[in-house]
Amino acid sequence: MLNLYINKVVIWSSQIEHLHLLVMKKGFFAFCPTRKKFLFGVGLILFLFNYTNAQMVPEHAPPEHIKSIQFFGSENTDNFPLVSLGEQITLRFDDLNGDEADYYYKIKHFNHDWTPSALFQNEYMEGYDNLRIDNYNTSFNTLQTYTHYSIQLPNENVQFKVSGNFLMEIYDAYDTLVFSRRFCIYEEQASVQTAVNRPQNMDRFTTHQSLHFSITPFQGVFRNPERTVFVHLLQNRQWDSKITGLKPQYFSGSTLEYRYELPSQFEGGNEFYFFDTKDLRVSSPNISFIERNQLYETYLNLDISRLNQPYTFAPDINGGFQIRNIMRPGNPNFEADYSFVYFSLAADFELYNNEIYIYGSFNNYHLSDANRMYFNPSLNIYEGVLLLKQGFYNYKYVTKRESYLDKNALSGTHALTENDYLVLVYYRNLGAQYDALIGIGRTNSFELQN
Repeated sequence: MLNLYINKVVIWSSQIEHLHLLVMKKGFFAFCPTRKKFLFGVGLILFLFNYTNAQMVPEHAPPEHIKSIQFFGSENTDNFPLVSLGEQITLRFDDLNGDEADYYYKIKHFNHDWTPSALFQNEYMEGYDNLRIDNYNTSFNTLQTYTHYSIQLPNENVQFKVSGNFLMEIYDAYDTLVFSRRFCIYEEQASVQTAVNRPQNMDRFTTHQSLHFSITPFQGVFRNPERTVFVHLLQNRQWDSKITGLKPQYFSGSTLEYRYELPSQFEGGNEFYFFDTKDLRVSSPNISFIERNQLYETYLNLDISRLNQPYTFAPDINGGFQIRNIMRPGNPNFEADYSFVYFSLAADFELYNNEIYIYGSFNNYHLSDANRMYFNPSLNIYEGVLLLKQGFYNYKYVTKRESYLDKNALSGTHALTENDYLVLVYYRNLGAQYDALIGIGRTNSFELQN
């Protein structure tokens, strides 16, 4: 049994040294006579339990009536808000119930690995959240009725004080979580030089891309970088296939060099399919025909598996999407209509033991029954239907068997494919209680080096 005492504190493990400030704020302490050392008590026990069992917090997928979630910084096609401290981010979404419901937003801070950070809200944010989103418009002159909501941060109520990983959560009037989205804020304290290379091992020379990079602090040096510098590598802004855990391969003065071969390799994949529904009165490339019933219905051309096919370049926006409408002048955010988009994929006997999904930024790369495809034996094709707002969309087909996701089983993978890459560099300074995002590196495989 632990007997509780007040104001008796001794740190008994170096592993929790950086946590003691947080626990002291709670005001709980304990004494352990068997070890004859003062231990943190109830507050520490509860904290350590949560700390050691901390799990990466996933993004919460929205219900069916929430559509067209756009979350971006300067580029509205990315759906990946990555901005410097003080820059603005924008969240937009539609509620197909169209009843002008009340929605509220909350903001949380996380460590580099998306486990909850030790900061209190007033330490990472100035102001207050849990406020109603008061910027909304009802759709105008559309077959599908919806309410469009929009919020920008920072604003008069919320200003960010630190960098790092954040999560915006949207709640309804009953304080039920509707959906959540990640965003990142950085402060430039280091330069990140990046390059995409072809692998040197010949079995991956034509299929993979290797990311080489270096990190140089603007001032001083990184202290104990093997334990304080954390690097995340992302391809096309997708969190579900990030590469982490890399340590500096060697040092060059104050610069950390990462010239790994295998550990920093990604499959090149293939270019995304695309379609454009900005005008629902006429068909366009990759759209077979459009019908108007209760809602518009858009039928895409039949897609085929590109596995084992030679690579062909096709410009894309690497999985992104953009809401746009030329049918009517005005604001596409609440004047663009919705249509049922019909996808079809030619079947192959090797696909029967896999689940097939329609995959893209428009659904936040989330797999659910809504974007799953089903086999039609009469036509020998897989079919899927999604309700999507007018705009330009990138998509691809991915397979899943049990818990294994294969993004390129149907598209094939090529070293020449054009991809965007991000290098996110986090640093936990001496005595700090959070992982600061101190530098970012951006590159594209168009600059592929042999």
